[in-house]
Amino acid sequence: MTKLDQYESAFRSADKAVYAYERIEPREILLVSDVGGEVAERLLDRSRSFLSVLAGDQHRWQRLDGDGFDSVGSLLEAVESREPDLIVTYRHLHSNAWQWPYSLGEHLDVLTQVTAVPVIVLPHPEAGWALPHSLQNTDRVMAITDHLSGDDRLVNWALRFTEPGGACWLTHVESGADFDRLLDVIAKIPEIETETARVLIQARLLMEATDYIEFCRKAIEAQGLDVRLEPRVSMGHRLSEYRRLVEEHRIDLLVMNTLDGEQLAMHGHAYPLAIELRQIPLLML
Repeated sequence: MTKLDQYESAFRSADKAVYAYERIEPREILLVSDVGGEVAERLLDRSRSFLSVLAGDQHRWQRLDGDGFDSVGSLLEAVESREPDLIVTYRHLHSNAWQWPYSLGEHLDVLTQVTAVPVIVLPHPEAGWALPHSLQNTDRVMAITDHLSGDDRLVNWALRFTEPGGACWLTHVESGADFDRLLDVIAKIPEIETETARVLIQARLLMEATDYIEFCRKAIEAQGLDVRLEPRVSMGHRLSEYRRLVEEHRIDLLVMNTLDGEQLAMHGHAYPLAIELRQIPLLML
């Protein structure tokens, strides 16, 4: 390696994503359901109780009942006309397919991809999947991503929904399978010592997320937020690892990115996670 290469590597190593805190304030909250009347009102009361972290006069709740739309297109039109900052709904809206754990239902599939409004997805009220601690409060929130460093929006939404005195997990899981494929290529290049590459590359991958979480911690302390930050940075099978973390820490709300600017389909591992983690509410950004 030349001295120029060494200098460039050192310079790039020092270039780290710095976290910027911003308080999220969703003022217009829209509850979308496929019921009406007293049933819809009870659902609204339960949702407001679960999201009591948003209590206050600055948060205005609206209802879009089942008779307010009769197709995916009319649902999108109704949502757009109300201009919410946050949507609250549940799996398999206007569908009986909640009996089979293979999708979110066509209404919700399209809603989460077409609108840029964050959507909180609750367990279906009739499915009986919700865990005992689900829908009680949000004192245990987890943000998950495969690229945490620099994702301020994800962190800020997760922090906003963590109740004072609660814990917010910031998690980053590098794909073990992708890493193994990279090492397999490196092992075929005689000029690169494979074991050294394995150790250094793995350390660098995990260090970026770890350093970013430390920036988050310092910013939270500076803001005086009453939230305990819990970092989890690892390498492995993402779906299995996230599922394990959610179960182990009895997470109340899982926060994840879903929109992908480069494709119509849901971002990365978000869809399989959303399908499998049916027992707890999800915040899909």
